[in-house]
Amino acid sequence: MSSTSIKITGASSGAGGGSQLQSSSTSSTTPATTTAKKSAKLGRRSGNKDSATTKSSSTIINEDELLAKDFITPDDVCNLPSITRQYLCNTEANIYDIEFTRFKIRDMESGNILFEIVKSSTTNNNNNNKQQSSNQNGQDSSKLSNIGRFVRYNFTPDFLELKTVGASIEFKVGSKPIENFRMIERHFFQDTLLKTFDFNFGFCIPNSINTCEHIYEFPSITPELCQEMINNPYETKSDSFYFVDNHLIMHNKADYSYNNGLC
Repeated sequence: MSSTSIKITGASSGAGGGSQLQSSSTSSTTPATTTAKKSAKLGRRSGNKDSATTKSSSTIINEDELLAKDFITPDDVCNLPSITRQYLCNTEANIYDIEFTRFKIRDMESGNILFEIVKSSTTNNNNNNKQQSSNQNGQDSSKLSNIGRFVRYNFTPDFLELKTVGASIEFKVGSKPIENFRMIERHFFQDTLLKTFDFNFGFCIPNSINTCEHIYEFPSITPELCQEMINNPYETKSDSFYFVDNHLIMHNKADYSYNNGLC
């Protein structure tokens, strides 16, 4: 599985903490700027559930059952007891041609930019050429379709001390209008559900470029758990599920370390 690795130097770093690419767009721009906020409770190994999970059905469902369904709903993913082993939809499910082109994280208290990455059109063309070449060489097309769906983050321990983080994104929309665009993001450390975030993007008009900022209010975690997360890099993981009209159309994954600068 192809991955992107990003090093973040923490809240004290200021701007320039991550890799940055340059791109420009000639498409018509119709910004739809929204700010979403959701707090979440910390679940421990005792099986506590956060508020988003509590609101959904109490039935626990496994991945194989979900993959056998005609479509996957928000309640389905909120009932999953752990991080997923696989992607719950393929890239062809994104019939709306949604493409994320910019991503920035900033500390809301200090205003420091932790990192910013911009997807360039040159990079897109290179990836397309590589994929076509790989297909000709007979490589597994299912693996190639997962390129760009997984990110590996490398944070410093200071990141775990942040209270509120703003994540700004920019994304393009294809020729279809999008109703009720929603993201559910679930974070786990090993077998512990840390938090679930639920954000609504709203309506997106066709052929538009949209921007929004999601406000993440981090749950309070014990110093012991913080140290466990630092000592066990990449055992903190997240699933990001994207829905249109309550149908899953995109699924991205990430994992995290918090020991950057200690090694």
